[in-house]
Amino acid sequence: MRSNVPVIERDAQRHHELHGARFHTLASPSLGSEETSVWRVQLEPGTPGLPHRVTREEIFVVVSGSTLILLAGVELALETGAEALEAIVCLPVGGQSVVGDGAPFTPPWAE
Repeated sequence: MRSNVPVIERDAQRHHELHGARFHTLASPSLGSEETSVWRVQLEPGTPGLPHRVTREEIFVVVSGSTLILLAGVELALETGAEALEAIVCLPVGGQSVVGDGAPFTPPWAE
């Protein structure tokens, strides 16, 4: 029987950079999680947001700094001001991102 409490070692984290943001995978299906992907995102001051939509609920927990979240219809973008931002983000497994008119995709930090 599979445990409902996967243990993910710190050394298993994966790191990605995209559009000026750094993503650190904390939990994802490829690391043993079945239902939730979790990552830490870091944005330097002045980083512009990338408007995108998500297909499932996405939760942001700001650990340090501040952000301006821009919502337009169902699109959102996180932008930083004078200080850096660090947040923990959770997305159910199967949730995808959509940028512009592109096809939905699973971000690599959520795979």
